[in-house]
Amino acid sequence: MTETTVGIGGAAESTDMVLNIGPQHPSTHGVLRLRLVLDGERIQHAEPVIGYMHRGAEKLFEARDYRQIIMLANRHDWLSAFSNELGVVLGVERMLGMEVPERAVWTRTLLAELNRVLNHLMFLGSYPLELGGITPVFHAFREREELQTVMEEISGGRMHYMFNRVGGLKEDLPAGWLGRARHAVAQVRSRMPVFDDLVLGNEIFRGRTRGIGVLSPEAVHAYGVSGPIARASGVDFDLRRDEPYLAYAELRDTLRVVTREEGDCLARFECLLEQSHNSLDLADACLDRLAELAPGPINQRLPKVLKAPEGATYAWTENPLGINGYYLVSKGEKTPYRLKLRSASYNNIQALTELLPGTLVADMVAILGSLFFVVGDIDK
Repeated sequence: MTETTVGIGGAAESTDMVLNIGPQHPSTHGVLRLRLVLDGERIQHAEPVIGYMHRGAEKLFEARDYRQIIMLANRHDWLSAFSNELGVVLGVERMLGMEVPERAVWTRTLLAELNRVLNHLMFLGSYPLELGGITPVFHAFREREELQTVMEEISGGRMHYMFNRVGGLKEDLPAGWLGRARHAVAQVRSRMPVFDDLVLGNEIFRGRTRGIGVLSPEAVHAYGVSGPIARASGVDFDLRRDEPYLAYAELRDTLRVVTREEGDCLARFECLLEQSHNSLDLADACLDRLAELAPGPINQRLPKVLKAPEGATYAWTENPLGINGYYLVSKGEKTPYRLKLRSASYNNIQALTELLPGTLVADMVAILGSLFFVVGDIDK
């Protein structure tokens, strides 16, 4: 068989068409390139081509001290900045054998869940947009703004919060902030049924997503897929429940791990939506606990020059898009000798080689969008 790369025009009937989607194309999320081999309207082979946004974050970690690397870590998945910071500081604190004040533990848990909702709302609005429904994205941005307001008030940043510190958080909560955060959570919860009714209740949306892009549990394990995408295929694993960190061990009664068995685009969207509902419940539980805690420190006092002892450790967190891992190697200096980042989107997007072959070109965007990835999280 011969392959012909076609730009404008046609190819002989005996050859396959090689179609490049991206890296700058309306159908792609940012600078991702898909190399598709087509037989008519059906995809025969798919290859994700990555690296267009690569900026060498892991190498930059080695030239920054343990305070400065937080700034680098919160940028690869720009929709999950707080959660990205969290993994780094948890790894460094584990190396130091450091205990974090209880007030900081509960505040971190609260902000991680608010950040999870912010991340999911973006995809709950943008995914229907990719399938032709413009209305949900306006609702999503309105709800995001409610939560962005309280996140910005506490940290000073809208996307890159820089609020985590080794040993706790940057500073204590502003006066009256807990009440404003509780009001924001209530407002968002009251309007979440829009997505249940407007999106999931739409027969066109269901027709474009049901039975499309089915990912098997075996493929999930083979490619290291995690997060809502894995759970939509029946892989019941969530670090918050299975290897609790922060305050999640005390939130077992509130935490609900959402799973589906179908593994299609619709199941992935449903997991994302239900997980958003549960994250709002977790945020309320954290707010209740913080209201009960007596005033106390929010961080540990650190030396002017922070050095981690010689050794290695691995910390991982259940980020909004899946499992993030941080392998930290120290030689006793003020900078990491090595900090390897395992990002969720990098593994998740590899599943496209399994999902796209055999499907129609018309379903490519529906499948691509349902993987809920951030290109910077792939390239890091």
